[in-house]
Amino acid sequence: MVNVFTELSISLSSLLFIAYYVVAILVCLRIIYDTQDTAKATAYILLVLLLPIVGILVYFSFGVNYRKRRLYKKKLRANAQVYQDLDVQMEQYSVQVIDAFEDELRHFKPLATLASREYSITTHRNRTTLLRNGEEKFPDLLRAIKAAKSHIHLEYYIFDADQTGHEIMDALVEKAAEGVEVRIIYDDFGSNGFRRNFRKKLAGTSILTAPFYKIRLLFLANSLNYRNHRKIAVIDGKIGYVGGINVGDDYYNREGDDYWKDTHLKIEGLGVYNLQYIFLTDWNFCAGEDISISETYFPAPGSFSKELPRGHIVQISASGPDSPYANILYTLVQAITLSRKEVFIVTPYFIPDRAFLDALKISALSGVDVRVLIPGTPDSVFVGAASNTYMEDLLEIGVKVYHYQKGFIHAKTMVCDSYLSIIGTANLDQRSFDINFEINAINYQEELAQALRADFLLDLEDAVPLELEAWRNRSKSVVLFERMIRLFSPLL
Repeated sequence: MVNVFTELSISLSSLLFIAYYVVAILVCLRIIYDTQDTAKATAYILLVLLLPIVGILVYFSFGVNYRKRRLYKKKLRANAQVYQDLDVQMEQYSVQVIDAFEDELRHFKPLATLASREYSITTHRNRTTLLRNGEEKFPDLLRAIKAAKSHIHLEYYIFDADQTGHEIMDALVEKAAEGVEVRIIYDDFGSNGFRRNFRKKLAGTSILTAPFYKIRLLFLANSLNYRNHRKIAVIDGKIGYVGGINVGDDYYNREGDDYWKDTHLKIEGLGVYNLQYIFLTDWNFCAGEDISISETYFPAPGSFSKELPRGHIVQISASGPDSPYANILYTLVQAITLSRKEVFIVTPYFIPDRAFLDALKISALSGVDVRVLIPGTPDSVFVGAASNTYMEDLLEIGVKVYHYQKGFIHAKTMVCDSYLSIIGTANLDQRSFDINFEINAINYQEELAQALRADFLLDLEDAVPLELEAWRNRSKSVVLFERMIRLFSPLL
């Protein structure tokens, strides 16, 4: 009898073993069919084969792109509907601006043409102000909120219920009581507990709030993907803010705090149209409304200040799972390849894809001064390990890489040839290029670029340059660990 049970047990184990590997093979075939990125497909296949059951669960939780195929079809339709009212007129306007200001665009005109193809109006009457850290951003934003007459639109990945968050919320409550429209989009993962934390202040007010892609327990794992990483503020359709700074005390350097370096941009002028458009399409998707284009949200050009600089060109580059192509990645690569003298990059997360990495290498080998500033102490061991695997290749061909030492650097900026500057929310990793909703401001203006360039050089005084020989002589066990982590870098 014992032998019979033993044989049955062995037979059952064999059947389960065979069944699992049949399922694993089918999952691998689905990964190959469904994942266009080779590196990402390889990473998921390794997970499935090396981590039985767990690998399959991870793939179906994080890797299946059914949100993009199903959920965001609705958002695509909403975007198209909103944009139809602006489409023909603004495409023609963008072409006219690009042609009329060809001299101002200099050798970056192909970039302007590329950026204008994805719902980005090319505008030339703008004033931009560089805002460094929360110490400059929050007081400026609060002044704009308190001066609002018509509406206030905020969209943030993180909106914390701390001192900074409550200061801004108090100002919003006051403006709502005056009859100003207030709408807030918050990411349900990044701003977890937003409604609960601000329940008392929101109660009885006219402030409208909407979570982006609400997290539900049943679909928790997949809900961690496809987050809204954008940071947008629009005041009366005439003043806009975009950049790396969320709402929270972490971004405000007070005495005794660990230092946090970040960058934001204030836009006054027609360039705010783009920020408003992105906000409204996101709002219509999140809140289920159908706010249409009107002068309330897109003031007539004649209503803007006559003192706005005529030749300061601003474009907004936005992308996400609802985009037909990786617009932010394409514009960054194009900016690098068009640069003739220098490319200075700041990013907290550096896990680039092949196209971006090749662009850096080609520029450096062509004699362009390419420098990259990243945190000396990353906030994630795994992200830092994966990032380190790219350093030797970059150093070998002349890219200068620096580790920031003063604190954590969270800015996402690029300045090219002391003329073009890009400031936004996108990190240099697959999550920003492909999974999250991101937004960058592209500026063709020497004064702003020079200010950003000066900031970069000042930050280098608090950074340590990586040396090729010292990097090569690091512990072999550390290098092995980093290279193992890099296998899964598309998933980080």
